[in-house]
Amino acid sequence: MNATSPIQGIDVERVTAWFVDRLGATAPLAFDLIAGGRSNLTYRVRDEAGGDWVLRRPPLGHVLATAHDMAREHRIISALADTDVPVARSRALVTDEAVNGAPFYVMDFLDGLILRDLADAEAVAPEVRRRAGLSIAETLAKIHAVDPDAVGLGDLGRKDGYIERQLKRWNGQFEKSATRELPSVTEAFARLSATVPEQGAAAIVHGDYRLDNTMLRPDGEVQAVLDWEICTLGDPLADLGLLMVYWGRPGDGFSALPGGATTADGFPERDEMVAAYEAAGGRPVTDLGYYTAFGYWKLACILEGVYARYKAGAMGDDGASADAFGATVGLLGDASLAALDAAEG
Repeated sequence: MNATSPIQGIDVERVTAWFVDRLGATAPLAFDLIAGGRSNLTYRVRDEAGGDWVLRRPPLGHVLATAHDMAREHRIISALADTDVPVARSRALVTDEAVNGAPFYVMDFLDGLILRDLADAEAVAPEVRRRAGLSIAETLAKIHAVDPDAVGLGDLGRKDGYIERQLKRWNGQFEKSATRELPSVTEAFARLSATVPEQGAAAIVHGDYRLDNTMLRPDGEVQAVLDWEICTLGDPLADLGLLMVYWGRPGDGFSALPGGATTADGFPERDEMVAAYEAAGGRPVTDLGYYTAFGYWKLACILEGVYARYKAGAMGDDGASADAFGATVGLLGDASLAALDAAEG
């Protein structure tokens, strides 16, 4: 796409001028919407001199008040830059909405593998898939090992009552976004609220940790963790539970990501992921069934919001099906209830 072509979410003239002035870019710039994002919009930006960046901005409308905070996401990746957690290098945060109609931030573009679906996974060798799975688990342990106070993120969120606050937050988002009755999601919320495990010491919690929110090196090692928009402080086992939800395997009765990459041969099983997480210094894993049920429910709430934004035309045209998102929400509620039943014996 050339610099004179219109693209949803980008004021080409003003953003180009900003890149030239602030980052020394050489006009014209090429802007390409990167497929796969279901919340904040992500663009690759290239210039005539070989400069290569990523620009992140909120959806085009219908933004819930506490979501899509560019300053927060930029702050997190900047704070993690000198830790063991692999992240892309941030370049700038722009809060002046005169530039592009909404805040945005810019980071370096990294050239690596993002395994979004089964076809992507089958394009790499089984040993790469296995290393990717183990590296995903080990990297999660690295995130949870960071001392929030030591990197300036001690005030990112409250350190106590994480699950209770998450239940309240996502139920509130769900109620604002929901356009129909979804009894399984409502029942799962009630049961989760009544059986919250005791939380240990607070850690940095990514909030949406999964395979396709990481970029891999050719050998499968994690090169960068992406999409920090709902990161906060709290109970790290919530990240592990959600990873189990996303980590679909052959034979699963229900998959949160139908046709997901992890259904390919070679990826480690869930119990191997948990073992790798603990071996790499992650928290001792207890009550994983509860956290997995919480993950299914939380994903249902998130996808109801995505469904509402697609139906309202706020996510641009990336070829996704709004109805497919909508149908999945109720199935996720059912899966949360099933996980609770299994955890309770």
